[in-house]
Amino acid sequence: GGITQRIGAHEVQLEKGSITFIDTPGHEAFTEMRARGSQVTDIVVLVIAADDGVMPQTRESIDHARAAGVEIVVALNKIDKPNANPDMVKKQLAELELLPEDWGGQTIVVPTAAKKGEGIKQLLEAILLQAEMMELKANPNRSAEGVVIEARLDKGMGPVATIIVQKGTLKIGDNLVAGTSYGRIRSMKDPRGNTIQSALPGHAVEVHGLNSVPMAGEKFNCLTTDDAAKELVEHRLDEIRKQTSPETKKSVTLDDIMKGICSGETKDLKLIVKADTQGSVEALKASLENLTDQVVAVKVILAGTGGVTSNDVNLALASGAVIIAFNVRPDSKALEEAQTSKVDIKFYDVIYNCLEDMEKVKLCMLDPTEVEKVNGQAEVRQIFNVSRIGTIAGCGVKSGKIVRNSMVRVIRDGAVVYTGKLKSLKRFKDDAKEVAAGLECGMSVEG
Repeated sequence: GGITQRIGAHEVQLEKGSITFIDTPGHEAFTEMRARGSQVTDIVVLVIAADDGVMPQTRESIDHARAAGVEIVVALNKIDKPNANPDMVKKQLAELELLPEDWGGQTIVVPTAAKKGEGIKQLLEAILLQAEMMELKANPNRSAEGVVIEARLDKGMGPVATIIVQKGTLKIGDNLVAGTSYGRIRSMKDPRGNTIQSALPGHAVEVHGLNSVPMAGEKFNCLTTDDAAKELVEHRLDEIRKQTSPETKKSVTLDDIMKGICSGETKDLKLIVKADTQGSVEALKASLENLTDQVVAVKVILAGTGGVTSNDVNLALASGAVIIAFNVRPDSKALEEAQTSKVDIKFYDVIYNCLEDMEKVKLCMLDPTEVEKVNGQAEVRQIFNVSRIGTIAGCGVKSGKIVRNSMVRVIRDGAVVYTGKLKSLKRFKDDAKEVAAGLECGMSVEG
């Protein structure tokens, strides 16, 4: 209790030092912070209920923490409940490659009962121990640098930003620049609302005096003069204008990664694997990771069943990964986001083809890509069985258009269940050459 506050950060003072907790604004925002190049946290505290065990959102949190390269400490909460089963949770963690220390692994797992306050002291000590092992250090005798974790427009005070100081000492009167926002710091408050004059590395503060509201996840730094701050912001605005032109949009494609490997800039081939069954997921993950050699490390940062989602695209963008879709397809929102952010989704239905392509990427020999054009998507709303013709799908066209004699895929729960040719396309009782989005039609597929 007391950690989730308006400021989004809270400090706990202990004999050996202080810990700053950040209340992250959801998993997706955590990834987006990472995508903007912000290494916000040093340690992630993963809270797992001893009676519920590892939930889908827990797995998601682990994937995001790993993608950001952050150490994980587990708080095993609700151990006071009669149906608590700590061993079950530890077994689930071990399966996710987070082997607890008492099982011979490296992951610190602290049993807690938050309502009673049990284990909280031990958890804080475990975090400090982890920080000590990581040798987290910063120089306070320099100009301040850090990251914005939250920002808002206050009616009385104007733009207000919550920031974490990562290097140097931040003082009232400093000229601060965060992204395209800048200003002279007029006042600073700590997480308890007390006005302070300076903030050391690791501390969270609320600052007033910026000309606009910065983005959460933006890096900030301090410059010597107001003119220098304005000049830097103007330069950044020019860069943004250039980057938003169609030719310079950021992309995460196999070709880009291959060029990086060939030039020696890239040492990792990061992949997100989605497949139709758990067996396929495990086989693909193991086979892909076996491609690792002394030059290039093949890393599967997320492997799971089901269609490609927006969250997978976000994670790929954040970590510079390519998505492997084995017998599955993205939903319309994920496909749109992947096309906008130019994230590569590679589709396969034979494992060897996938492994062959990844091997070629490592050896800089990948052939030009065949691009598949999707004409449209339709949703089956009713099934009609006609004796001489077979099964007809009564459909609503959701996007694009359905064209007669096209190749079609039947997709159920994100997985491809059938691929074939469109045998007939009708609007009411009449044959149709094509049917556009928003209209209904009848379709039958060969076989």
